[in-house]
Amino acid sequence: MLVLAVLLLCAATSATASTQAAAAAAGPRLNNNQLYKFSYTTELLLDKAWGSKEGSAGYRISSDVNINLVWRDPSNKDDQLIQLSISNVRIEPVTERSEKNNILHGATTESILGKTKLAALTKPFLVHLKNGKIKAFYSYWSEPATIKNLKRGISSLLQFQIHTGKVVENDVSGRCTVQYQATQGQVTRTKILETCKTSETGFTTHSTVLGVNRKSSSVTVFKLEDGFIRSAEAEETHFLGVNAHRSTAAKILSRQSLVLLGKEAGPLEVAGKDVAGVVKSVDGKLAAVGVVPEKLKTQCKGCPSLFEHWQAVQKQLEPASLSKATAPRSFLGFIQSIRKASKDEILKVLKSASKTTLPQVVDAVTSSQTPASLDAMLEFLNFTDAKSSVLQERFLYACGFASHPNERMLQALLNIAKGKISSTEIKESVVIIMGALVHKLCLKGSCDIPTVVQVKKMILEGPESTQVESEVQMYLLALKNSLLPEAIPILTKFAESEVGSYSTIALTALERYDVSLITPEVKQTVNRIYHQNRRIYEKNVRAAAADVILSSNPSHIEVKNLLLSIGNLPHEMNKYMLSKIQDILRFQMPASKVIQRALEDMISHNYDRFAKVGSSSAFSGFMAQSPDVTSTYSLDILYSGSGILRRSNMNIYGASQGSMLHGLQVAIEAQGLESLIAATPDEGEEDLESFAGMSALLFDVQLRPVTFFKGYSDLMSKMFSMTGEPMNVVKGLILLTDHSEVVQLQSGLKANAEFQGGLAIDISGGMEISLWYRESKTSVNNRGALVVTGNVTVDMDFLRAGVEVSFDTEASLDFITTVQFSEYPFLVCMQMDKATFPVSEYFSRYESLSSGKSIMSRKAKKQLVPGSEFPLHQENSNMCKRVFESSW
Repeated sequence: MLVLAVLLLCAATSATASTQAAAAAAGPRLNNNQLYKFSYTTELLLDKAWGSKEGSAGYRISSDVNINLVWRDPSNKDDQLIQLSISNVRIEPVTERSEKNNILHGATTESILGKTKLAALTKPFLVHLKNGKIKAFYSYWSEPATIKNLKRGISSLLQFQIHTGKVVENDVSGRCTVQYQATQGQVTRTKILETCKTSETGFTTHSTVLGVNRKSSSVTVFKLEDGFIRSAEAEETHFLGVNAHRSTAAKILSRQSLVLLGKEAGPLEVAGKDVAGVVKSVDGKLAAVGVVPEKLKTQCKGCPSLFEHWQAVQKQLEPASLSKATAPRSFLGFIQSIRKASKDEILKVLKSASKTTLPQVVDAVTSSQTPASLDAMLEFLNFTDAKSSVLQERFLYACGFASHPNERMLQALLNIAKGKISSTEIKESVVIIMGALVHKLCLKGSCDIPTVVQVKKMILEGPESTQVESEVQMYLLALKNSLLPEAIPILTKFAESEVGSYSTIALTALERYDVSLITPEVKQTVNRIYHQNRRIYEKNVRAAAADVILSSNPSHIEVKNLLLSIGNLPHEMNKYMLSKIQDILRFQMPASKVIQRALEDMISHNYDRFAKVGSSSAFSGFMAQSPDVTSTYSLDILYSGSGILRRSNMNIYGASQGSMLHGLQVAIEAQGLESLIAATPDEGEEDLESFAGMSALLFDVQLRPVTFFKGYSDLMSKMFSMTGEPMNVVKGLILLTDHSEVVQLQSGLKANAEFQGGLAIDISGGMEISLWYRESKTSVNNRGALVVTGNVTVDMDFLRAGVEVSFDTEASLDFITTVQFSEYPFLVCMQMDKATFPVSEYFSRYESLSSGKSIMSRKAKKQLVPGSEFPLHQENSNMCKRVFESSW
């Protein structure tokens, strides 16, 4: 009995010690003098986000991997130096292929990799593992970066902990937050890829609506045996898609598998005091090259030079081709070439371009946003030469639409503004666009960098620093673009100005601010303007003030006062405000609930107030509704009492991912035209100078307004020379979407993702007045072609695979207003027409070897979207019928 008790006690003690030893392990532990033989496979698949019948692009790399312990710290069993050796490397297609579509058919691993790379890949390397974390990765500096990265990918499967918890780790994916879930004999590692920080940072478009969204996941399941790995299975996926068109999306799928085949007697443990000494004794050429992946320097073999690329695409960039999808597609490809070019190469193209294509080249070079492209533009343009003002303005607009501007671009515009500029219009554009760049840089968190601070000071002090009307307008428009909170008091002050143009700009600027920034003081000022508590204002100023009130969380009393004012306003203003209120209720805008409550009061809501006649109107509607994006439009028309247009305002908005984009605003204003038809001006507008002009806001950027005529003599000369042809407001190529990033995969491979959207646009507007027929007509014509492409490529130098997803469309949108003022109430017909337009979607898959052998497949899907006339209110339809009957 005594012997039995002793034996049981010893067994229990031994089991307890064994359990404690296992519990004390922080990570995987290798046994001494043992060789672990594994099979290793990594797969890469690139495809459309939801798969394709054609199969994925990509490949599979398989090999044998032998792992053994080289050294262990006697005082810490979790401090280990491990050797890995790769052999029997095989490269195969990732999916079954026919011989014709198999780029690897007949190729050997050596012919694909080359002798040097294959020898480097099969050369043993060391990993220092401490407490389950990789402390150092030892390889050879002379090895190609792609080879070292593949070795880092295998090493990443050795790093894990055997207890549950969340930690921050460094491996080939970068510095990432990792969640571990440990159960009996199994550990699941989930990398939170959104937290990973790497040295390779990309860029993206500042607008969420136009941007690209990425969803990623990375899960590795480790199964353990005797303290080490029996198997490790990893799967990592990345979905990248355009927010506004989610079918333009690509998927990256990476898999890794490390499976234990068996164990046998291995090399003896090396004696040594520390890791550095042991590494030196193993191979003096081994070095700690870092676990972080290296940047790959890829050279395009056989790619055309920038000048050759330009010669190939210049016909597609002629003005006559800008309404076709080939123009923005060529524009996007040209930008990619420019981004790789030097300043001298870019200047060569600029100097060789014809007069008709040069503006489009300026668009492309400026949109490239590289130091070389900016230097080339600054050297090429001469702002003291008024003859090249068209090119100068195209350069400035491209800066305003820049997807990821930097301080250097803003500094360049500041230097231009301080220098000599021959054209007043160009000087105005420089300052206005600087406001847009300040806004974009502040969104990136760069509001306090020196150049931004300097420009902020300039535009904030600008309106008070001059008495010249055009300069005050210039600074106010710059503030409108900047959306600086500090500008709100300045804009509020100018909203009450005696100069109508100052008031209009200031009020439309205040309307763009977030509601949380509209203070009670601002609301008081805007209400004073609308109700004319201190002075009489022009109708369009009061209408702008009403827009601010109704879009800024109006209170019950504010809405009630607005309703009570209807009936005491000029005739057309009555009708406009009534139509505005009805539009808010019908379209269920944010202010609709408080308006409904106010209408419960019969003093505010009665027949006398809501039966006012007139031709002014306000209407909103949906252009498109889809799971990806919702697009809305609004048309506001305000007339003078004599029937002549006072203000026309067309807006198009896009909403996606909870964000809003003001895609387009075209406003036409006219004043002082009553003398043409011997009519009496409305109250407060008796002394207004004859004027008509148009202002455009495009993709959240306010552009310099265009004047049709100013002054009576200018009006009369334009009247007799009027051709009916519209005046161009903005024309050119715009880089809408611009997203570039490197997706570092756990396998050691790198995927380069490039998404770009290009728009060829032509916006024009015109105004005709016929005294003989007592008719006026205003038109806004929008023509455009849009192309969005997404490219995901994995280039290993010896083997390249990739996919491209894209779509394109060509569309037109016309807004025409016809007014017959031979009788009162005059006849007004508004038309908003969308022509039938094509939409095409493409998917391409490509693979190539360094030898030059390549395959590519391309699929297309095309459809026609029927044209339509956008619905407006029924009253407009009845009026159009009468207008066309009288014309007939």
